[in-house]
Amino acid sequence: MTHSDAPARRDGEGDIPDGSESTEATVEDLIEELETLEDVVDDTEERRRVRGAMRTARDLATPKPSVFGTVVRGFDRGDIAEAFLGSVLFGVPMLVEGGTTEIGAYLGANPAFLVGTALVTVLLVVGIVYVADFQDVRVHRPFLGIVPRRLVGVLGVAAFTAVVGLTAWGQIDWADPTVALGSTVVAGLPMAVGAALGDLLPG
Repeated sequence: MTHSDAPARRDGEGDIPDGSESTEATVEDLIEELETLEDVVDDTEERRRVRGAMRTARDLATPKPSVFGTVVRGFDRGDIAEAFLGSVLFGVPMLVEGGTTEIGAYLGANPAFLVGTALVTVLLVVGIVYVADFQDVRVHRPFLGIVPRRLVGVLGVAAFTAVVGLTAWGQIDWADPTVALGSTVVAGLPMAVGAALGDLLPG
């Protein structure tokens, strides 16, 4: 068969598509379709599901950058071990420093500062885990549909380490729960930071 006998190729036929462009176009088309579907759906529950699918599609279209390039999901025993190690490394000075109970007594006498310190601890962990982009952390099967398991796990490990460490080393006496609680919150702040970093940095 000569060149002139070869069947004419239609525009675009046989071209190898650019994978990234094709994927991006597909996701954008999906988002547009979901937006259209959202406008015509009457049921509240169905509209909520459509919006959830739209959020997932946008996440796929614009992946989060991260320092280590790892996508992190869930919170398993390995994560607990890493968080505990980080919590201990950051928390040992708080377990041996007498100032911990002094500040704990002050916070116990000032509930507003006690609550404020606890909130700062939560915000620091949220910032490290979900904002600082050490890793691409995805929320997987959150408690009650909104509370991330990793956030609960990191804070829980830090609180457990603080309570057990301060009690076992005789820094707090639960006969005076106000001072004990204040001391736990004080020690829990650096422990929570250490737990968050220990969980994420190893990758």
